[in-house]
This record gives sequence, C-alpha cells and structure tokens, in this order.
Amino acid sequence: MIGGVDVKEEVAKIINKIRPSLQADGGDVELVDVDEDGVVKVKLLGACHGCPMSTLTVKNGIERTLKEHVPGVKEVRPV
Repeated sequence: MIGGVDVKEEVAKIINKIRPSLQADGGDVELVDVDEDGVVKVKLLGACHGCPMSTLTVKNGIERTLKEHVPGVKEVRPV
C-alpha cells in the first residue's frame, strides 16, 4: 500500500487493460509480483516470450503505462 492505494491491485487492473493489445499479436503478459520498492515483475507469454522486441514492449509499453497510471511504480522487470 502506498498512500492508501493497493499498488498490486492497481497494477493488475492496468495490465488487464494492456493484455488485449499483446494478445492481438499472439502474446500475453502475466503479473508475477509487485515488491515494496515499486518494482513490478511480469512474465511474457506466447509470442512475446523470447521476442527480440520484448525489451521494448516491457520498457516502452508496460512500464511507461504503469508509471503513468499507478503511483509508486518505479520499474518493470521481466522474469
């Protein structure tokens, strides 16, 4: 909880909004964890797993979107 906000719950909501665009390309993303330091861990699935563009997807897509919408998110890391 940061400022009365359940960060993991908010992150899950935003990830569920991001998922359809990844699924449209044959991929997917799964929320693994959000730690107390604001680090979000995700697992890329399907076509996203092992894709050469996956780093861009995580940093420029998922991380940027989460930082815009969820206070307290500092970084997104694939696991």
